[in-house]
Amino acid sequence: MSNRQSEIGVLGLGVMGAALTLNLADQSFRIAVYNRDSGREIGTVSNFLAGNASQTNILGFTDLKDFVSNLERPRKIIVMISASAVDAVLADLLPLLDADDIILDAGNSHFKETETRQALCSKSKIEFIGCGVSGGERGARFGPSIIPGGSPIAFSAVEPYLKSIAAKDKNGSPCMSYVGKGSAGHFVKMVHNGIEYVEMQLLAELYQLLRGSWSNERISELLESWNGGELHSYLLEITSNILIKKEGDSYLLDQILDKAGNKGTGSWSSISALELGSDNSMMSAAVFARYLSSQKETRVRLNLPNREKSDSEIEIPSLKNAYDAARRLNHLQGFELIRLASNEFSWDINFSELARIWTNGCIIRSALMEEVSERFKTAPSLLEDKEYISELGDLENALSESVQDFVQHRIASPAFSSSWNYWIGLTTANGSANLIQAQRDYFGAHTYQRVDDPNGAAHHTNWEE
Repeated sequence: MSNRQSEIGVLGLGVMGAALTLNLADQSFRIAVYNRDSGREIGTVSNFLAGNASQTNILGFTDLKDFVSNLERPRKIIVMISASAVDAVLADLLPLLDADDIILDAGNSHFKETETRQALCSKSKIEFIGCGVSGGERGARFGPSIIPGGSPIAFSAVEPYLKSIAAKDKNGSPCMSYVGKGSAGHFVKMVHNGIEYVEMQLLAELYQLLRGSWSNERISELLESWNGGELHSYLLEITSNILIKKEGDSYLLDQILDKAGNKGTGSWSSISALELGSDNSMMSAAVFARYLSSQKETRVRLNLPNREKSDSEIEIPSLKNAYDAARRLNHLQGFELIRLASNEFSWDINFSELARIWTNGCIIRSALMEEVSERFKTAPSLLEDKEYISELGDLENALSESVQDFVQHRIASPAFSSSWNYWIGLTTANGSANLIQAQRDYFGAHTYQRVDDPNGAAHHTNWEE
């Protein structure tokens, strides 16, 4: 084993860890990698090194103490393991570290757990950075979107490495930027995943609506044509490709069981929205749609194939505009959730910069994200961007017509329907909550405010007198 010391370490050689290591190696950094050598992971390090023998700037370790000793001080360690294993690894790792060493958790950890880990590390004067990494295996290998949070001083020490491996935006700038102190990085990545859930669900609903009368090729051609214009996005592009992928003479998509998996980040966004008082209905609808999809046996048993469905032709121009509207509302909800969290936790997030680093490398990269980045340069919130709201108003009829199409064809549309409900509720001055307040006051004396009392005082009525 060489005696030379490594600039940075990667702990965990799963799919993402291995890809990120090779990305770092391409930038000529000296890297140490560690993975345990037991159970199903026996041979992980040796196999990785053998498969990448040309990368002479990587050293491999199966002993954690040797791995840590090989790193230049202050040590910089990127942890690329499942969120559930981070605490166990920290228990083994922290006794081997010294003050000012830096741990960067690049997994999908819950932001509250990141806060706990930061507090634990600070007792030993060790820095802990929660860092979102988006783009999947290919992104990690060739350029992800990177979303770090934590101590600005600790970030400055790892910034050159993160910049070098990040994707580049249209102007050649790295899709990596410090988003805020504390757990801001992991919170923002969590919401990124929530936006991603909705984007995927919208496309799944479009597919379900069209597949009854359209071939896979025709749906693919439609999505490809949309992707060539202002609706361009990574997810639209891959969906068009997925539709026409064949296995022998059959479409592969037709062989895939309709039970969607999830890793929890979508539900975390919804829980955070409930805690912060933010309307997160589209993300929640997308999460619940995945839960319902997992009830395959129940859905088969309760299937009602003979229910009457409309045979009317679907208005594609309206559907395209409805898709545009729903995506815009999804982004509005997502960024509002981040804005409320930024205010609550004093993160001072730069939203134009955040949207910019999501314009390449990540799963939700799109032309819309580029537009949103520009809009945040002049508006503190999409809700306060008059042009953005006006454009949504112009798309309302198309969204309404398409939701009706889903109903008439007996196709569930939780994401599209949630977007319509959110938009209508958002743009209705006088809603029905006055009745809810009256009901609450009636059975619980919770009081209410009156429209004829500008001071906002609490009022109560004895409703049974």
